[in-house]
Amino acid sequence: MPEKRDSGKMATSTTQQEAFLENGNIKLLSREMRHGSRTAHNMSSSSLRKKSDRALVSKIRVGFLRMFFTNLQEVLLGTKLAVLFLAIPVAIVAQFCNFGSPWVFGLSLIGLTPLAERVSFLTEQIAFFTGPTVGGLLNATCGNATELIIAIFALTQHKIAVVKYSLLGSVLSNLLLVLGTSLFCGGIANMSKEQNFDRKQADVNSLLLLLGLLCHVLPLMFKYAGKSPELTAVGTLQLSRASCIVMLIGYIAYLVFQLWTHRQFFEAQEDEEDDDVVADDESPVIGFWSAFVWLVLMTAVVALLSEYVVGTIEAASDTWGLSVSFISGILLPIVGNAAEHAGAVIFAFKNKLDITLGVALGSATQIEIFVIPLCVIVSWIIGIDMDLDFNLLETSALAMSILITAFTLQDGTSHYIKGLVLLLCYAIIAACFFVYKDSPDSADPTTLLGLSPSAGTMRV
Repeated sequence: MPEKRDSGKMATSTTQQEAFLENGNIKLLSREMRHGSRTAHNMSSSSLRKKSDRALVSKIRVGFLRMFFTNLQEVLLGTKLAVLFLAIPVAIVAQFCNFGSPWVFGLSLIGLTPLAERVSFLTEQIAFFTGPTVGGLLNATCGNATELIIAIFALTQHKIAVVKYSLLGSVLSNLLLVLGTSLFCGGIANMSKEQNFDRKQADVNSLLLLLGLLCHVLPLMFKYAGKSPELTAVGTLQLSRASCIVMLIGYIAYLVFQLWTHRQFFEAQEDEEDDDVVADDESPVIGFWSAFVWLVLMTAVVALLSEYVVGTIEAASDTWGLSVSFISGILLPIVGNAAEHAGAVIFAFKNKLDITLGVALGSATQIEIFVIPLCVIVSWIIGIDMDLDFNLLETSALAMSILITAFTLQDGTSHYIKGLVLLLCYAIIAACFFVYKDSPDSADPTTLLGLSPSAGTMRV
């Protein structure tokens, strides 16, 4: 009888708890609420996390110290990339001790790798307390925080070419390198299985990428439609700013579509056999304010390292014999997003292509129709003339990448040949950027890569 009474109490308590949670409590314990904010980016980043052993920390008797060391353990040691955090203090020391700009640049790039993954982890922790909608907005805002911060620092230093190449490189690496590696490795690992994915998400992202491409092509064509680029410079800049406003409207509509009206298209689907693995990620490991404070600190460190990267990129280019276009467009996106990219490949190995597509296409779409137009608007506000004319060569590479990716994903199936073709396309573009050297007369940072100081356009 006592056991019966206790089990009845437990059932009643569970029912009351679930009803209480459904009425809007911030503790996400119901299945719908727990999974509502788990996007592909969350799932991808979680593949690089490791479970912390709190046995030693739990022995600390002072509550404040125990909480502090618990947070320290979860945030700094709760990732498989924890060893890369050592590059951050070394980069700071190298900067202040004048070890050389190439060292500062390389160490800063390495330090940014685990920070990007930790920012994703902290936004997910905050999402447990704010709900899936606010959590989704946080993930959308912070998903490409590294690229945005680097771009803003480059803008403040009038390095418009670095901004354009780094953002273009991020789109290309997501569409060709990340997606190509994922499809190739997934196809090899699942040779005997049929690989399918939901085309709805891919179709939406492809449409938005084509919208962004149109906004790049028109300013480029507008420049050549006039008698000379100098006469159409003002019109090109005005058209670019108007196009950026249109893209930002499209991005807002995309958020509404993704977070409210058609959320089921973008939710990360999990198999029943993975429930025991995912269960560890379904409850917060640190508190709301702890996650918020750590997020601010991590963002500040990202900003510091981004400033180092932008300030030393030309010196690294001269020392290593690589063009700024290659470093900004190829090396920077690969290293800066290595954690997220690795997660996408891991899920491709597990035949979870919907998560992989959510990472690769989602990041490319966000950069194309949010980060790039936002940078143009910010440059407009601070009095710098940046437009959407990415030069004929770069715009052609972007156009072909988007079209090839769209054709690759049109039938909803995948195999290793598709991934191999995307990788070969990326190799060709990387080779193009490698041989495309900067003009020797471009000593001024604002004229790197043939950039016009007055209009922010690249010379062909």
